Amino acid sequence: MALSLININVNVSGTSARFFNVLAAPLAVVDGTTVPATAFLDDSGVAATAFPIVTNGYYNFYLNGVLQEGGSYTISATELTFNEVTGSISAGTPLVVEVVELVTVI
Repeated sequence: MALSLININVNVSGTSARFFNVLAAPLAVVDGTTVPATAFLDDSGVAATAFPIVTNGYYNFYLNGVLQEGGSYTISATELTFNEVTGSISAGTPLVVEVVELVTVI
């Protein structure tokens, strides 16, 4: 049996967006605490109306510049929700949501 080679080219491109919120007041966090998408500004400094829905990609959430564990939050079009965490976040703390959508072309 002869060896045959298959050449598969897959191009992956992506888009990303970031959303920023600097807390104006302390935030008490318990399981289920939410921060609305409308509390964030986009990369242009414009108030967000919603977070993009990701179908092939991921969200990252940074609290005071530190990437948070994936299971500690969920993101929907309307809000950021804290999962199974408790604590207090001080006023002036930056919250950053990063949205990455990947597109593959064969």
